Amino acid sequence: MKEIIKYVIEEDIGFEDITTNSLINKDEVVRSTIISKENGIIAGVEIAKDIFYYYGLNVIALKKDGDKVLDKDIIMEIEGDARLILKLERTVLNILMRMSGIATITSQLIKKTNKKIIIAGTRKTLPGLGFIDKEAIKIGGGDSHRFSLDDLVLIKDNHIAIVGSLDKAIKLAKEKNSFTKKIEVEVGTCEDGLKAAKLGVDIIMLDNMTIPEINKTIAILKEENLRDKIIVEVSGGVNPENISSYGETDVDVISLGFITHSVKSLDLSLNIK
Repeated sequence: MKEIIKYVIEEDIGFEDITTNSLINKDEVVRSTIISKENGIIAGVEIAKDIFYYYGLNVIALKKDGDKVLDKDIIMEIEGDARLILKLERTVLNILMRMSGIATITSQLIKKTNKKIIIAGTRKTLPGLGFIDKEAIKIGGGDSHRFSLDDLVLIKDNHIAIVGSLDKAIKLAKEKNSFTKKIEVEVGTCEDGLKAAKLGVDIIMLDNMTIPEINKTIAILKEENLRDKIIVEVSGGVNPENISSYGETDVDVISLGFITHSVKSLDLSLNIK
């Protein structure tokens, strides 16, 4: 993580910050604050602190990850080399703003659903910086889902298309993976959901299914005494406008890419005192 952040900062600076270096003296010391310009959930404070500390700046965090913030709230104070603060400003703010936006929308979505339902992210994250997206989801009260492909066996439609059948895909997954790895299968019909459950997978993902189809699948699983033996996840087509309807179903998890691929960053700014 540190190497990735370091690379992102160096990429932004290039060979040097020609504006700052031409205007600001080397020995200039300043105090600055990062403030919120709207209400939300702050996230990324610990990462921001690590960045500032790494470059030798003094930091006082007035908010911690997961705190609610209001317009004009001070998030942290930074003191030290003026050139360094200006060089790091944009990268740190970008990380804080994106993470806070993700944490905020995650928190809002949780409030729209049954408290028992887990709200999870997906792998629709920024390549190379997916860990900050996943961490922000957790800070907002959600579940990260998979961090990487080795976390979980997740059999999707393209896997089945190549292997030839759902039955064969599940059989191979069980044979070739450790008992420590859960197996999840993406299904698009009630029939496939029941088949996967009978074949002993741990999780079925009801992908792009309508609410009546979801309810029908749950009902069938209950009739077959399989509902309590399996985790039921819903994904595909879920957004802030319709999540309340999905939240009224008897599923265990709702995962949505919206949290990360369509997030609105929380507006923050850094001001020099």
